[in-house]
Amino acid sequence: MTRRVFLIVLDSFGIGAAPDAAAFGDSGANTLRGVNGTGILSLSNMASLGLGCIDGVSDIEKTENPLAKHARLQERSMGKDTTTGHWEMGGIISSAPMPTFPNGFPRELLDKFEAAVGRGTLCNLPYSGTDVIRDYGEEHIKTGKLIVYTSADSVFQIAAHEEIVPVDELYEICRTARKMLVGEYGVGRVIARPFVGQAPDFKRTENRRDFSLVPPSDTMLNKLSREGFDVIGVGKIGDIFAMSGLTETYPTHNNGEGMEKTSELISRDFGGLCFVNLVDFDMKYGHRQDANGYATALNEFDKWLGETLPKLREDDVLIITADHGCDPTDNSTDHTREYVPFLMYGAEIEPENLGTILGFDYIAKTVYKLLNA
Repeated sequence: MTRRVFLIVLDSFGIGAAPDAAAFGDSGANTLRGVNGTGILSLSNMASLGLGCIDGVSDIEKTENPLAKHARLQERSMGKDTTTGHWEMGGIISSAPMPTFPNGFPRELLDKFEAAVGRGTLCNLPYSGTDVIRDYGEEHIKTGKLIVYTSADSVFQIAAHEEIVPVDELYEICRTARKMLVGEYGVGRVIARPFVGQAPDFKRTENRRDFSLVPPSDTMLNKLSREGFDVIGVGKIGDIFAMSGLTETYPTHNNGEGMEKTSELISRDFGGLCFVNLVDFDMKYGHRQDANGYATALNEFDKWLGETLPKLREDDVLIITADHGCDPTDNSTDHTREYVPFLMYGAEIEPENLGTILGFDYIAKTVYKLLNA
């Protein structure tokens, strides 16, 4: 019987447009294909598991004897954001999209927010995270006002220079915003976006933090922890699930830290689920349309994977998947509605092509079966 499941989310690693992609403005999106177009992608270990054997994948060499069960998963929820994708993995189907604000947030909401935190605001528009600090950074430094912006996703983002608004203060401001943003304003995430430097060379730091809604009902994490399993979050898993159902959490600043912490946990004794999010693919490369950076990050993960597979125990299972796409070669900096990969490897797992599976919640069902929960 499986004793430990390591569920690793390669944040935004889509593998081709979903059937309903056009409804989300994402016809033809394919994160894997866009990244492969750089000519530098080298995923021999994921290929050995069966990445190239997944239905619809033609950009990775097929292996005759894949080592893992493999499939492509199609999202059921009405969204293409991090929170919706992860919640669906945990068993929650979101039938209605979370609210977005393509024209910015209502003035009455910002007035209440400004009064609550004691600072004014700038921008209040959908914006690229790097462009917004370029365009509003100097005014922020002069006035102390917070840079508030959104995107095509359900997010309320707050950017502030670390020397003007210390990181801990920014986090507290985000907590205040999180309490206010409910009901019709209930965005999926409030995101702290600290930056440093001087104009015109402002740079975002790795002190980003997400403050998500509490899931509306129990997830896989709640069920497992209630039944006595360890439920360990690595990366922004704790933020995405608002700590609900987790028994331990290890926030990280980048993929390197996430992989290092996962390696430590593999060498440690526990029983249950280790749920990992590697965010750099999305945050540093997908949104910034940096296909070369995305490819390099995937290559680094694949190298780590090759070193890690032999370290797994006989009763371990490793699952690799994603939460949505973020094609760095399309005409948008936003997430893309795509299929995501499902690769499941373990000593007792029989390799098989499972075809196309409707619902990321297949992951929750699979974890329950593996752990006999």
